[in-house]
Formats: sequence, C-alpha cells, structure tokens
Amino acid sequence: MSYRPNVENVTKAGSNEKEGLYEFIVKLADGTECRVFYHRFPEWRLTNISRLQKTPCPVCRKDFICKCMDNFSGDIERQITDEQWIDKALAE
Repeated sequence: MSYRPNVENVTKAGSNEKEGLYEFIVKLADGTECRVFYHRFPEWRLTNISRLQKTPCPVCRKDFICKCMDNFSGDIERQITDEQWIDKALAE
C-alpha cells in the first residue's frame, strides 16, 4: 500500500462526556475527511473510523461507502496521539 495518510486538522464534532464518547472530524492533507470515534475511559482509544463522502476514496477511488480507512486507523490514531490533536480540538 503506497497510500500514507497525513493528519492536517482535527475538529470536535460531538461528544457524550458522561459516557466518555467523542466524535472528531479529521482532515487529511490530500483533502479526504474522516469521522473518527474515540472512547475516553480508561484511556483514549479509537473505536471507529469512516470516510466522509465528500471526495472519492484515495485508496480504491470509490465514491461510495468503503472500509479502506480501517486499514490506516492505526497510523491515523498514532498521528493524532503524537501531535496531541485531541487536546487541541477539545480546547476550542
């Protein structure tokens, strides 16, 4: 796989703070946007990722629902954690 996602921005889309559930919109450098769900307890962990249907998938080029971003969830989660995007998004 030659595709390498590069996280450019993360914004908070919604949350259920009582349950520790958070939803973020992740914008990648290639223009792809993904909806990412996190669970906060006992520590932050990515539970689901899905590509928003604004542009075709950069991997399979489909313009409908696909699961390609699941293959890159570890890489995207690592970038979000390393660059502290969650803290930045929650501070807004």
